[in-house]
Amino acid sequence: MIIHIFTDGGSRGNPGPAASGIYVVSEDGKELAKFGIQLGITTNNVAEYTAVIEAMQWLLLHQQHITAIQFFMDSKLVCNQMNGVFQVKHPNMIPLFAKAKQLEQQLGIPVTYSHIPREKNKEADRMVNQALDNLL
Repeated sequence: MIIHIFTDGGSRGNPGPAASGIYVVSEDGKELAKFGIQLGITTNNVAEYTAVIEAMQWLLLHQQHITAIQFFMDSKLVCNQMNGVFQVKHPNMIPLFAKAKQLEQQLGIPVTYSHIPREKNKEADRMVNQALDNLL
């Protein structure tokens, strides 16, 4: 089974109150999970990376019968860094990138990362905003 994971991160203020959102569906569109995580005060990029990390940690607990994972995100930066197109230069992003790559290796199945427009990432964005609204 191929899993589609939509991730998003947001910060109101950048830095400001931040959250990550994750929306997981099977390849036939069946919803498997959706959740948002409050992160406290941080940046949008930290929130975007944290969404990928949290999704991978969820996958480690639920990876039975998964043959491939396709991530979809509206962050060009995180997508391109995870795909190796951009180097990770910011000191705050290096440990997050390393953690995401470590989890990717732990999963041991093919993982792809695709950039999508914000309009196609509404469910993950909704999880971010629900977490932020509960925070404020």
